[in-house]
Amino acid sequence: MIAIGSDHAAADLRQTVKAYLDEKGIAYKDCGTDQSPSDYPVIAKAVCGEIQAGNADTGILLCGTGIGMCMAANKCKGIRAAVCSESYSARFTRLHNDANVLCMGARVVGSGLAAEILDAFLGTEFEGGRHQRRVDMVMALEEA
Repeated sequence: MIAIGSDHAAADLRQTVKAYLDEKGIAYKDCGTDQSPSDYPVIAKAVCGEIQAGNADTGILLCGTGIGMCMAANKCKGIRAAVCSESYSARFTRLHNDANVLCMGARVVGSGLAAEILDAFLGTEFEGGRHQRRVDMVMALEEA
């Protein structure tokens, strides 16, 4: 299950991503929003809360640039969010960093590129091995 959310700046991209997930047969929970204006930290907290509660394995957060959502998500315990604007980073943030939240910017990526990024992110598994030690070190920063 994927939790997805956007602020007002990315509401259209959220609909595009939902259509992509529907087409792929991937279950998701839409955490909103269609309100304008809206505050991205509220949406980030809702999506990350679904992951923290075990209701979702992965999150997708969308705003104007993806940066605000990423910053807010990374403040949530257990979250490893990455903002990606191309598929190479989306693939490697899963492969090496075990990212569990993908952030994208509606003012940065169009629908075609968003689909490529989603394919890379959702189609890549964490490699583990030497990367696990580093992920553990990153997660330990939450306790510091």
